[in-house]
Amino acid sequence: MRYKKTGILLVNLGTPDAPTADAVKRYLRQFLSDRRVVDTSRLLWWPLLRGVILPVRSPRVAKLYQSVWMEEGSPLMVYSRRQQKALAERLPEMPVALGMSYGSPSLESAVNELLSQDVDHIVVLPLYPQYSCSTVAAVWDELARILGKTRAIPGITFIRDYATDHDYINALAGTVKASFAQHGEPDLLLLSYHGIPQRYANEGDDYPQRCRDTTRALVSALEINPDKVMMTFQSRFGREPWLTPYTDETLKMLGEKGTKHIQVMCPGFSADCLETLEEIAVQNREIFLEAGGTKYEYIPALNDSPEHIDMMQALVSSRR
Repeated sequence: MRYKKTGILLVNLGTPDAPTADAVKRYLRQFLSDRRVVDTSRLLWWPLLRGVILPVRSPRVAKLYQSVWMEEGSPLMVYSRRQQKALAERLPEMPVALGMSYGSPSLESAVNELLSQDVDHIVVLPLYPQYSCSTVAAVWDELARILGKTRAIPGITFIRDYATDHDYINALAGTVKASFAQHGEPDLLLLSYHGIPQRYANEGDDYPQRCRDTTRALVSALEINPDKVMMTFQSRFGREPWLTPYTDETLKMLGEKGTKHIQVMCPGFSADCLETLEEIAVQNREIFLEAGGTKYEYIPALNDSPEHIDMMQALVSSRR
């Protein structure tokens, strides 16, 4: 089928509108209410979420957001808007909208923005390099809900992930090489991916394999000894087992065992956010140094780098 007009829909997770307890509470309520994220029985989960987690966690998380908040707003939103703008400049004939799974701008508002411009085909690019049911599938679910209210739905091209995409891997490799050139080659390059419950993987989510695929491709592109690269998982939440090894525990172990210089990259994050700028760049740095390490650098996400926009342009253009 030949479409008359194609639009691009960039999707990321979302962020609070402000670094305040109330804004964080609103955001976390929506995020943690999604069954794709937390699939615990609602009878058990609602009282725990509303009575304990939100009141206790929101003020604490708000303080963390305050420590990374940029002049223009939340880092994730700032970089996402820059990505949207840069991609739109590359593709002037194709409208580019930004939607968030949680918070604003909503995914629904982004879809409506494209449809209002007479788009009859949408290329959906969830900015999660490695597929997971808790991220990419949540976008699919919400997109289906939105279009379920529309009489004439557009053609949809949905990019499931891009874990081994050539341009993505080369962009990652470029940032690693730049960091090595600036800080010296470390004893170990740690690749920290966001975790998911181990149970999700046991039930069929291929996210761990997609992370391994990215790691293997990046090691090959860097032409580095695989023994100098380690893959871990961060940001676990709750009491059930998540994917291992855990980033924080690994850094503590490495520091105690004599590893002196580490550089950490988070290949699963397309834009820097609380989990990279605070958890990895600050908290985990302290863990490693207090355990005996002496040198620690965080390698920033691809954000709105030209190489990242090149990758996005190539991905969406091949599916227009």
